[in-house]
Amino acid sequence: MEQIVFVTHNKGKIASANRRLDGVNFKVFEYDLEEPRSDDIKYISKYKVMEAYKLVKQPCISLDCGFWIDELNGFPRAFVNYSLDTIGINGILKLMEDKENRNCRFTECLSYYDGKEIHQFMGKHEGTLSKNVIGNDTEKKWSDLWFVFKPAGYDKTLAQMTDEERKNRVKYKSVDAMGEFAKWYKEKGGTL
Repeated sequence: MEQIVFVTHNKGKIASANRRLDGVNFKVFEYDLEEPRSDDIKYISKYKVMEAYKLVKQPCISLDCGFWIDELNGFPRAFVNYSLDTIGINGILKLMEDKENRNCRFTECLSYYDGKEIHQFMGKHEGTLSKNVIGNDTEKKWSDLWFVFKPAGYDKTLAQMTDEERKNRVKYKSVDAMGEFAKWYKEKGGTL
């Protein structure tokens, strides 16, 4: 079975890959890939996986995520890191003060590139936005949004959930891009 390289510096994504990519032979190459300015997570993920391949010269994956808040016309979309670096979690919550509609979602795109073909796998995790920052810090978090995102079917943020609850949340209006990739990859026999 060929080995795939996951090029990322995000500790939460690495922890998630260790849980979700069961049966996939992969290693992590910690590197902060350049991220193009775009509102399209599929484009960003494709760009990053092609950059990763140039770096490691073997089959690799890249995962990019966005966060959509319905009441804010989708803001911050694919600009999560920029939004968190500028207005932060409290700024996002301030924008949502007195708003009834707190529906939001994470969307994600995992891109796999073997040097010849790119395959992309989409994920979506529906939920609601809490009114406050709630929960404990963990090395498994991908972003500070974990302190305000309540997955569908739960009345607690990702930062409040146990590992088991986070693992099982995919039962509720959730599709996991890593899980979709792992299923496809195993069906292909682990090689292309």
